[in-house]
Amino acid sequence: LLEETDIPPDETELRRLIARQTRNQAAIAISEADVIVMMVDSRTGPTPQDIEISEMLRRSNKPTLLAANKAERSDLRIGAYEFYDLGLGEPVAISAYHGNGTGDLLDRIIEELPEGETEIEIDGPKIAIVGRPNVGKSRLLNALLGQERAIVSDEPGTTRDSLDTVIEWEGQQVMLIDTAGIRRRGRVEAGIERFSVMRSMRAIDRADVVLLVIDATEDFTAQDLHIAGYVEEQKKGMVVVVNKWDLIDKDSRTMDEYRLRAQRQLDFMPYAPLTFISAIRGQRVSQALETALEVVEERNKRVSTAALNRLLKDAVAKHPPPSKPGKWVRFFYATQADVAPPTFIFFCNEPKMIHFSYRRYIENELRESFGYTGTPLRISFRGRHDTP
Repeated sequence: LLEETDIPPDETELRRLIARQTRNQAAIAISEADVIVMMVDSRTGPTPQDIEISEMLRRSNKPTLLAANKAERSDLRIGAYEFYDLGLGEPVAISAYHGNGTGDLLDRIIEELPEGETEIEIDGPKIAIVGRPNVGKSRLLNALLGQERAIVSDEPGTTRDSLDTVIEWEGQQVMLIDTAGIRRRGRVEAGIERFSVMRSMRAIDRADVVLLVIDATEDFTAQDLHIAGYVEEQKKGMVVVVNKWDLIDKDSRTMDEYRLRAQRQLDFMPYAPLTFISAIRGQRVSQALETALEVVEERNKRVSTAALNRLLKDAVAKHPPPSKPGKWVRFFYATQADVAPPTFIFFCNEPKMIHFSYRRYIENELRESFGYTGTPLRISFRGRHDTP
């Protein structure tokens, strides 16, 4: 939605600066929009700024509607037709304050909206490549593809959109989603950077497994942990890809020391495997994708009910759940309810008495027995007669 105050007239130096920045934001919004609504003031009639904005919008070749606001009275609604001179078609007289005419405007917007884009569907996993700006995401994609599919530059933020590329890998289709760098929310500039971050988050939502690319020459940052936290929150599989490993002075202990440091930083997802690569040199890049495909298999792994209940019996025998006098927690049985992510339900008599530390113990037992490398688990405790 673009109204005349979005592009103010130039006056003082400060206003010129604000105007220039606002014009840039308006240009970005126009380029991103499917339909543009230009809002004008029916009480003032067309102004020089209206004429300037309308010229910009005509050049954009985007569907544009003209909303003449503050047209509460009949004479103002009639006067709205003065805006025909802007060359944007028939004005829609509205009153945003009173709600008059807004339904007609919405109908016009819906008529102009394009058909939704069809998302590429494949019979295979989707893997998103995410990370802070300038850590080498696009170089990793290009190394995997063997061609310049994404623009590679040393300037952070070059990749403004998510790029979907379908490849054939060892006989199966795999979709690689390259994304713009994710910044902490407080550092995301308004405009195109904000749209890029939104796309990156959506890419994570679409993915089965995420390759979180880390710069080996820098310590883990708050942005890295922010991305990892979002991946864990969405219950996606994850592989930590430590890029620029060729720039590190190494001895026989360097890799193990880095793994320990990563485990401390990513203590909320110790299940995530690490791979060490140099995207620019093409070193071990295939290992990152192969590890991601192994995580896909782990996410879709099913455990038989018999095996799961044997594990439960042994786990409780080794370490009974904390109980209160007169209220002993007794487990009845367990079942796996779903995959991707693996979801387990444990039925007991007092589910509310299960402490988070015991939940963590059960998760560790599951991983020790059945693996589940790289994927979070969903674990819930329910009463005997609760339905899964």
